[in-house]
Amino acid sequence: MTRSVGRLVAESLAAHGADLLYCVPGESFLGLTDALVDVPALRLIVCRHEGGAAYMACADGRMRDGRAGVCLVSRGPGVSNAMIGLHTAFHDAVPMILLVGDIERRDRGRGALQEQDYRKLLADMTKAVIPVDLASQASEAIARAFHVAESGTPGPVAVILPEDVLDDPAEDVPLSRPRLRATPGPSSDTLDELAARLAAAERPVVYVGSAMDGPPERLDALRRMAEAWGLPVCPTHRRPHLFDADHPHHGGYIGNRVQKPLMDALREADLLVALGERMTDVVSQSYSFPAAPDPQVPFVHVWPDPSEINRVFRADLAIPADPHTVVEALLRRAPQAAPDRAAWIARLHGLHRDLTAPRWEPAPDGVNFAAVCVALAERLPRDAILTTDAGNFTSFVHRYVPFRTSNIFLGSAVGGMGAAVPMAVAGALRHPGRTSVAVVGDGGALMTGNEIATAMRHGVAPLILIADNGTYGSIGMHHANRYPGRPFAEAADLVNPDFAAWARAFGADGHTIATEADIAPVLDAALAPRERPAVVHVRASAQQVTAWRRRA
Repeated sequence: MTRSVGRLVAESLAAHGADLLYCVPGESFLGLTDALVDVPALRLIVCRHEGGAAYMACADGRMRDGRAGVCLVSRGPGVSNAMIGLHTAFHDAVPMILLVGDIERRDRGRGALQEQDYRKLLADMTKAVIPVDLASQASEAIARAFHVAESGTPGPVAVILPEDVLDDPAEDVPLSRPRLRATPGPSSDTLDELAARLAAAERPVVYVGSAMDGPPERLDALRRMAEAWGLPVCPTHRRPHLFDADHPHHGGYIGNRVQKPLMDALREADLLVALGERMTDVVSQSYSFPAAPDPQVPFVHVWPDPSEINRVFRADLAIPADPHTVVEALLRRAPQAAPDRAAWIARLHGLHRDLTAPRWEPAPDGVNFAAVCVALAERLPRDAILTTDAGNFTSFVHRYVPFRTSNIFLGSAVGGMGAAVPMAVAGALRHPGRTSVAVVGDGGALMTGNEIATAMRHGVAPLILIADNGTYGSIGMHHANRYPGRPFAEAADLVNPDFAAWARAFGADGHTIATEADIAPVLDAALAPRERPAVVHVRASAQQVTAWRRRA
């Protein structure tokens, strides 16, 4: 057969290191999926909803050390369904490629079936939208898409592939090779100033975020740097695995609504270094620490994109660089003896240990999810992959599960519901020998839980732990905070299935935890070696609103 544009696109994806392609099949990109038969390096993962496929591609972008995940969708409704994954990748700074099969070129502007202007539609949630109108543009477009997605502040890029273009001949079109990533680095003077600030500070704090993510051996350099310089390290929102929870230099997890004792102590810092953390309203506790736009503490910002630094928070020292290069440079400049900050580090770590101690009380209306998370933590392998959805129940995970750099944690930092199940499926596909666990609420489970079928089809066996309290608990909590004493609308009450029976309908294993006595035997059974997914339906307390608060 003559080499087609579809075949050229497939070869280009493989040349850029893609291997798993997540999709819901559509007729508008059949020219590409047909070509995959001849490019064995690419494996098509057929999903049940484009939202799930996009979440899986986003998770893949988190797990590939800076390389983009790839999602294929059809025009119109397919793109619309995938928007949640694009939104997550854009706000979470995750590299991702969305390939869109579009209408034929001759039909543009006529209001053809499912026609949309993707440059307008996707302008606010992609770094670029790249149309391909000629065979000669196809491979170059893929190369540009990967480069843009993976450079600077990572994010999603959409490539628009008209249906008729994919069948055009491309025999003489050369394959565009991957482009070397241009990464800014810190100057010697900047590193000298950073070293001087670190040496002089009495109560420094280091926040570590998404750009520090990487394999355990890279994170080990962060540990050695913290020890050499005498620094407390605080992993930020939805990145708890960047520093071992039990390491004495762990200064507390900076997630949503940090508990007051720890936050009060952190406000005493005389230097804040954001290392690979973009800095958001969640991390800054609604722009209160550091304050925006002018932080109340000397602020050093290390991020690989100069346009992001100083955009919201004025930095006293701006370092546009790969944070790993800064860590390595500080290791080379480490003082012979770390500054004496033992008391400061011990104070923060002591607060962290006290706040995460495995303490809870039984709830009157169901299982206190704290007991489940404590038992899960005792049983998880050291290299487990853990995903969470959005909702109050995630507070139990972050309070009671001590993460390590050997773990992989996946979730939507921007707070999109429905992320946990597809991300756990993606984790199991990317790392088939590791335990992959999704922790999801009853709301999120019925948004994307159908991706259990994807796990069944592709032979992976994630564990899905569902906290079912029969309500949209986070929304109810916000309503009570904003309108105290007012009844909450019926919209908060959910009618749910028997999730164990629901799981068995897919061919998965289904278990139920109805009392605390069920926790140990059910988790032992669910975590035992198996060849199919398992669901644990936890009949959770609605009164135990979060890991920190019980409704009166």
